[in-house]
Amino acid sequence: MLRYNETQRNVTASAGDVIVTETIQELTSGTEYTFTLYTVFGNVKSIGVNLTAVTAPSIVNGFKSIDQNETSITLQWGKVGNILNYMLRYNETQRNVTASAGDVIVTETIQELTSGTEYTFTLYTVFGNVKSSGVNLTAVTAPRNTGKFQVIGQNETSITLQWGRVEDFLNYTLRYNEIERNVTASADDVNVTETIQELTSGTKYTFTLYTVFGNVKSSGVDLTAATVPSMVALVTVTECSATQITLKWNVDVDKDWRYLLQMNEKDYFPLRSKNYKNVITFTVSSLKPGTSYPFRVTTMFFGLNSTVYNNFAVTAINCTSIPWHVTNSSIQGMVQGLFTNARASNKSDTHVSPGGSKVTFTGLYPGATYDLFFEYENHSTCVPSCSSQVTTIPPNLNGHCENWASGYSIYIEWNNPDGVWTAVEVNVAEKTFKKERVEQHIIIPGFQPAKKYKVSLASVSGSLRSEPVVFWCLTDARGVIAGSVFAVLLFVALVCLLVIFLLKRPDIISRKKSFISGSKQANKKSKAISVANFPDHFKQLSGDENRGFSQEYENLSTVGTEQTRKEAERLDNKPKNRFNNVLPYDWCRVKLTTSNPNEPSDYINANYMPGYNSNREYIAAQGPLPTTVNDFWRMIWEQKVNGIAMVTNCTEGGRTKCEQYWPADNEPRLYGRLSVTMNSEQQEAYWTLREFRVKHITTSEERTVRHFHFTAWPDHGVPQGTEFLIHFRGLVRDHIQTEGTGAPTVVHCSAGVGRTGTLIALDVFLQQLEKEKAVGINSFVHKMRQSRPLMVQTESQYVFLHQCIMDSLQQNKMTEDNIYENADMIYENATVLREFNRNA
Repeated sequence: MLRYNETQRNVTASAGDVIVTETIQELTSGTEYTFTLYTVFGNVKSIGVNLTAVTAPSIVNGFKSIDQNETSITLQWGKVGNILNYMLRYNETQRNVTASAGDVIVTETIQELTSGTEYTFTLYTVFGNVKSSGVNLTAVTAPRNTGKFQVIGQNETSITLQWGRVEDFLNYTLRYNEIERNVTASADDVNVTETIQELTSGTKYTFTLYTVFGNVKSSGVDLTAATVPSMVALVTVTECSATQITLKWNVDVDKDWRYLLQMNEKDYFPLRSKNYKNVITFTVSSLKPGTSYPFRVTTMFFGLNSTVYNNFAVTAINCTSIPWHVTNSSIQGMVQGLFTNARASNKSDTHVSPGGSKVTFTGLYPGATYDLFFEYENHSTCVPSCSSQVTTIPPNLNGHCENWASGYSIYIEWNNPDGVWTAVEVNVAEKTFKKERVEQHIIIPGFQPAKKYKVSLASVSGSLRSEPVVFWCLTDARGVIAGSVFAVLLFVALVCLLVIFLLKRPDIISRKKSFISGSKQANKKSKAISVANFPDHFKQLSGDENRGFSQEYENLSTVGTEQTRKEAERLDNKPKNRFNNVLPYDWCRVKLTTSNPNEPSDYINANYMPGYNSNREYIAAQGPLPTTVNDFWRMIWEQKVNGIAMVTNCTEGGRTKCEQYWPADNEPRLYGRLSVTMNSEQQEAYWTLREFRVKHITTSEERTVRHFHFTAWPDHGVPQGTEFLIHFRGLVRDHIQTEGTGAPTVVHCSAGVGRTGTLIALDVFLQQLEKEKAVGINSFVHKMRQSRPLMVQTESQYVFLHQCIMDSLQQNKMTEDNIYENADMIYENATVLREFNRNA
């Protein structure tokens, strides 16, 4: 009889059994049982024998691999009841695992395994000395990473990668840009090669390469590589002057690409524009005129270079430097540089000279002005055309003289040849006379009868004269006798008149002395007018329809005109003058330095001008021409100028008054050896204020120059009121006093005399008014004209200066007798000024 768990079980052995076996079923797994066995004879039992035994525990649930690397596998399973002991068997290895009492999940990492190997694990639950039946699991370790992962080729849209095969593994995974790409190697491959296509040019990519074994990947190895950047699509030549070529190309703002420009045997690395990041503009300077320059542009990124963009550009010929030999029917010259053809045009009359060093135009119209063009046509981006104007010599004249006025006058007559000419210049007895073309003769008195006089005739066109024709004139002899008789009679008549006059006016002798002294007084330079007397002085000049103003201004017309202007009249300097009647006097002209052999001329149309504090307080200059902009900036640098007052617009009434000599934006622009950058621009209703940074490219020295631009002043006229010009002058004066360097301030308009002279005079008068309580307008204009011709060019500007003083004396109160002239008209009351201020 067996007894366990309050259960009694009778067991009957077989008669032949030596060993009795009994299986107790329907027990609970993993449970310890105590069995008591009794031998039964009749109704009597033995004392009993005890035996303790356990049932086998249950197998685990959720046995799985949760991680692996090259040398380990991590296993996990759920704990069986309260059983803590487990046994793992793999590769003939047996490993006991003891769980913690609080664990629900048991985790065990098997280490020191071989990479890329499949392992079979058997897990047993252990209770007492009894194991469960066991659960099997197959898992693999991660394979090794590949070695020598490298780039072996790339272009704009693909990258070719290569790596060494890992043992016998054929499967690999590439990951890039959130894309996974499976690669299967051939069994014979030692190195695996894979090309990734359809990529973006000039872009950096990070590739991660995994070795794959089963469903397990290696830890991965990274490689960064880039595609080749794209070639520049198009490079345009935006400017091609005689010494500079400016290139421009578009760039991708999202690409961190650099560019290499190779030109003139130099390497440049242009940067993107600060304002226009999708464009690169670069200027190559110090080039030779009329020369072809190949250039190469390469895009660079991550150590890779694009396909090279190749082209060439041609600098323009320096037209103004060509020495032309001109006759009245031809223009010839030796031209250095490349050009396809040269054309000389005057309206519909066009002549062509093919490319070559010698240019010849024949059969031209005498005295006509021809526009000369040099073109290089075999260029796709910028045609470096060059133009200049050359006038042929006017036609030669034929002339003769005839008797006139009994020999006391000469009658000279000439023909009217074909050609362009405006006047005839007649020279006789060391006197020169000029007649308009509409007349074909001249009568000149003041000669003696029966005399021989040398006469020369020349036609005139602008500043050009024809070859003079010379001949002799013999005056009529009949006037000799008549002249003698007339002279005697005249002398007798004069003596009689003088006697009668003295008898009737004896007081004239006593007045002689005062008459002479009065004449001298009239020639003296006028004195300064005090503040107290200025309104009366102004009223006196305004009377009789401004007669006083007209007389004062007329007396200034010849001041300074006797002074020499030899440098301005030199043939090579004439093209640098905007007007042929505004030429700087030699004694006070501004001279440029000429130490550089590339800058041979020291000439610029500008004069030092006196001010209130010094005789060189200002420089009065003409507005720069296209060919003199570099010279203008040379003057600014060499004279250490820190302030420029501009009192003209670049274009007025559809005509160019001044070349824009500063950059249009804040990108630096090269003028000769000076780089100019506009730091700021402030636009107001009547003026614009700018600040330039000027840098010398040779020495790298930098300076700041302020630009004061008055924009409301008509040419040859005056502004519509004094208030705004007085305010503008205050801005300029504050800058001069703040800087305090003593350097001259440059003032210019178009010609550099009218508006320029008015602003300089106004600045001096307002200083004089403040410090002396008096002002000498006439005397200072007289002084200015000794330094530069035509300063304060029109009577209206002269009147306007007086009005400025009147308005300054009365401050903001408008005078009732405000007289000034605008646009060559004189207004005789203050109505216009009141209306202007009311509407402003």
